[in-house]
Amino acid sequence: MGSRTLDIWRGVACVLLSILATTGAYAASRGTDTTDIHYDITVNIDPVARSIEGRSVITANTPEELTLVLGRRFGVMHARVDGTSLGPAASMGKMRAWGIPGISGEGQLPRRIEVHWKGDLSALDASLDHSQTLGRDEPASGEAGTFLPDSSGWYPYIAGKLASYQVNIELPAGQRGIVPGRLMEESDSDKGYRARFEFPSPTGGIDLMAGPYAVETSAMRGAGGKSIQLRTYFHPQIADLAPAYLDSVKGYIELYESWIGEYPFTEFSVVSSPTPTGFGMPTLTYLGIEVLRLPFIRSTSLGHEVLHNWWGNGVYPDYAKGNWSEGLTTFMADYAYKERGSPEAALDMRRGWLRDFAALSPGQDASLASFTSRTHGATQIVGYNKAAMIFLMLRDLLGRETFDRALHAFWREQRFRVASWADLQRAFEAASGRDLTVFFDQWLTRAGAPVLRIAEAEPVKSDSGHHRVTVTLEQGDPAYRLHVPVAIHTAEGEELRTLDLEKPRQTFMLDIGAQPLKVTLDPDLRLFRRLMPEEAPPILRQVMVDRTAATVLLPESGDARGAAETLATKIQNRAPKLVSATDSPPVVPTLVIGLQDQVDAWLARHQLPERPEMVGNKGSAQAWTVRRTNGGTLAIVSARDLASLVAVTRPLPHYGRQSYVVFDGAKMIGRGSWPTRSQVVKLD
Repeated sequence: MGSRTLDIWRGVACVLLSILATTGAYAASRGTDTTDIHYDITVNIDPVARSIEGRSVITANTPEELTLVLGRRFGVMHARVDGTSLGPAASMGKMRAWGIPGISGEGQLPRRIEVHWKGDLSALDASLDHSQTLGRDEPASGEAGTFLPDSSGWYPYIAGKLASYQVNIELPAGQRGIVPGRLMEESDSDKGYRARFEFPSPTGGIDLMAGPYAVETSAMRGAGGKSIQLRTYFHPQIADLAPAYLDSVKGYIELYESWIGEYPFTEFSVVSSPTPTGFGMPTLTYLGIEVLRLPFIRSTSLGHEVLHNWWGNGVYPDYAKGNWSEGLTTFMADYAYKERGSPEAALDMRRGWLRDFAALSPGQDASLASFTSRTHGATQIVGYNKAAMIFLMLRDLLGRETFDRALHAFWREQRFRVASWADLQRAFEAASGRDLTVFFDQWLTRAGAPVLRIAEAEPVKSDSGHHRVTVTLEQGDPAYRLHVPVAIHTAEGEELRTLDLEKPRQTFMLDIGAQPLKVTLDPDLRLFRRLMPEEAPPILRQVMVDRTAATVLLPESGDARGAAETLATKIQNRAPKLVSATDSPPVVPTLVIGLQDQVDAWLARHQLPERPEMVGNKGSAQAWTVRRTNGGTLAIVSARDLASLVAVTRPLPHYGRQSYVVFDGAKMIGRGSWPTRSQVVKLD
């Protein structure tokens, strides 16, 4: 789940934005809490007819050349600039764009752009899964709900410019609508629903949601004494969840105000969706009905979305230079909650991040500087998990107090501005008084991660009775500059040391308080690196994210064959690369799907290990991983019958971090990971 408004580029605007950034037009939006562009929009939506009609007045207080953009699916009744009709638009993908020439005289400001448009909306499709919904930019509507993502171009906007806005929403009776911002007024009668929202600060776009909502409201006082309105816009079937969600939101706002600084808005709403969405926008989050029903969401994902009001929707990432907001939000929300739970829970999350990264094939691990938004599993592993662990390493390097002081300053200086990784670096350098160029450069601009091994470790005899040990570490070339944790196990306990590794091979002499017995590399997994094969047991995600992965479908024909192919497509989020079931499995990661008897026969034919004991024939379907002697990974899915195979199509792709999982129908009844083995060298 993540920030929606600036996270997904708006069609042609993504290209225009990069151009404008280099010419200074986009940069002009930085460094101020005001904006040159303001939208005044009135939109009427009929969810049953799936129609939309809108009128917009855009005030542009800038003389520069502008580009006006609107989705191609919408018809333009009229479009004028200062009373003069716009010429023909250029079609660019799903968008159409008009060039608006610049003017030379400041006395002609502000300019007034008027657009009247209308069109049809797509039918709401509640059958979509989360990944399909995440990448969908269709404006959709129906009685159960309306979602107009900013990326669909549902309203006319100026490309590459932050803007403030006012939106008036008109809906039939029984429906309620919301956009990010402050609710200024609303009315609900037999004639219909009306609401007016304002967003006075510069922001990157507008998403609109509507549905047959029951609205609950609560209020709290923020850190500066400001009144903050909390609301839930819930479908009637989950209206009873409202009080608990309102309480949780209040707790998260209090947490992050004390950690970062004052909450930047006057409200926050939790809005339910009939589709399995998970989006965060300024002042609200839009979550699927079934997601909101999950008992753990209030203690996990909800806080992540609230935090996006600081990172992503309060300070905007400079996407041309990489999106830092998802990693920082993951670190300060998802990971922070694990740390507050227990050291073991935090370690388990770090282990999961590193296992996920180990599942990527070479070439999939792009640099963080190139990450903009999540499009598939590989980008999440880099943009969320790797980035979060980099913030962890930075906190370990600088100390918690300095780290938090830097974030306070970053928030204070960059609020409602576009900020880059370089701005973050400057904040941490100012707070710590250290030059962090090497740290940020190697972790942001280099793809991949260091591969570390203990090449040698030996005790050193000493006539004076002192205990010493030499540890030789190796990494790839060009070398990273790393602070490598090692544990020296002695007869009296464990001693932790941090070794400053700067070369491909380096030897360290350590004084130890007692007889050394063994050395462990990075025992708490606090260093981002590519785990060695023995450190990273195979997980299901390897066949999900590795684009070289092959697929073996054991059913030869009929409904079972079709169900197996559908499941493979869902697991890998692409058309599977099929190989014959009679051939030896290839060396690349391979997904094998079949009914139980077919799976057991296939394993025996290829002299592969039998199904593990903790999986057996439990439940109605099982999935597990096997590491072959040649290093290749197998992920095997076995189902009792056709119905059992179909039942796991939706839930199984969500268990990629597991080494095995067991289902009873669509319900998960058992899961786990094979044990991790640390790099350990015993000392003679």
